Amino acid sequence: MASKTISCRLLSSTILAVAAAVFPLALAASSPHRALLQSSSCRPNGSIRGRSGSCNPENDSVCCEDGKRYTSFACSPPVAGGGTRATLTLNSFADHGDGGGAASCTGTFFGDGERVVALSTGWFAGGSRCGSSVVIRARNGRSVTATVVDECDSLHGCDDEHNFEPPCASNIVDGSPAVWKALGLNTNDGEVPVTWSEA
Repeated sequence: MASKTISCRLLSSTILAVAAAVFPLALAASSPHRALLQSSSCRPNGSIRGRSGSCNPENDSVCCEDGKRYTSFACSPPVAGGGTRATLTLNSFADHGDGGGAASCTGTFFGDGERVVALSTGWFAGGSRCGSSVVIRARNGRSVTATVVDECDSLHGCDDEHNFEPPCASNIVDGSPAVWKALGLNTNDGEVPVTWSEA
């Protein structure tokens, strides 16, 4: 039984690899396949053990639990030229907000009325996107330009610097309330699918 399962998996992987090589445009246009290809190129690199602390639950922040394991990522899905699929989350970059410490790009805080974002570790690329303008597009057809000011840390978390929140997923654009407002989104949703690209 195990050998049949392995054979099926190998066959499925081979078919997908051949399809990607022979029909790259078709796969790129088909969002389920593109999501599959993107997710398969960024896998978890491990996990961290949770530690609870003084967590600000503003914006429905998920707070770490003692002893629970949280997945970590050293990468993000590949950046696509026409727009990269992501999950937009809500974050306050203000002092004493749920964003934790000051923005890593500037060492400062930003008011909720400023259009700023943090990107998952892989997309943040060691700070190389600090100060970059990115265009975020929602499914409702609206878009907004925002400035990258911080990293949504996918490797570390559950400490004071990260508001005792778990590491970010690999595909996060963490937007200020002003970004959500400009996109006409309901902040009570907490997270929504978007695409982003460099301006």
